[in-house]
Amino acid sequence: MSELLLLIVYCALLGCGVGFLAGLLGIGGGLVIVPVLSSILLHFEVLPAEQVMVAAIATSLASILFTSTSSAIAHHKNGNVPWSLTPWVMGGVALGALISGFMASLLPEQIVRIVFAASVVLIAFKMLYSNKNHSSTEREMPNKGLLTVLTTITGSLSAMIGIGGGALLVPLLTFFSLDMKKAIGCASACGIVIALFGSIGYISSGSQQFALADGFAGFVYLPALFGIVCTSWFTAPLGAKSTHRLPVSVIKKIFAVLLLVVAANMILK
Repeated sequence: MSELLLLIVYCALLGCGVGFLAGLLGIGGGLVIVPVLSSILLHFEVLPAEQVMVAAIATSLASILFTSTSSAIAHHKNGNVPWSLTPWVMGGVALGALISGFMASLLPEQIVRIVFAASVVLIAFKMLYSNKNHSSTEREMPNKGLLTVLTTITGSLSAMIGIGGGALLVPLLTFFSLDMKKAIGCASACGIVIALFGSIGYISSGSQQFALADGFAGFVYLPALFGIVCTSWFTAPLGAKSTHRLPVSVIKKIFAVLLLVVAANMILK
């Protein structure tokens, strides 16, 4: 088996898990893809070590474009995408992704990471130990303008830290009493926007450094992208079906564990 084919097989195995998580929790999967894909690219010596992380992030974003689309379609079929809210959330996330670079230049990255990690830990423990009786406290969804502002902040923070928006979007929407499954469906749809804007940036900025003949579209490594997408496209709907069938309490606990992993990753970095 050639090295290129073996690399694609490894990426296909990665795509199986990432796709399922994307469908189940409404996350893009970058948290998993980036470190694993970095190791794969280093192992096969695809490019110099100092450029591996950028290529992994770019390829991750490009794969999320497909995975989130597959996940969003499945959630839509299950009636779990609240289309009355989703366009406003998408608008905020898109704006946040655009201004995240500006914010990153103003705020020290270490402070942002600490605040972000602390917030995520609090959200995770609230989900883990949420009282069932507490569900009687209904919070109204804010008006569309305020919702856009809140999701702009969420999107810019997520993009600045380098994770998909679902990790913060889902807790934000459930805080305002939106059903957990619908919040995950909304996050899946918004993942398309984050991935689209991010991919365009990485492809255009890397077009002068890497050639299509070498398997690159900008910073995106196409063989790895193909490997991930060829399986994640099919496993994302399986995750979405699991969301539809699992009790909300179980989904909350799974999501809380994921948030703790995100926080640990931020702290360790």
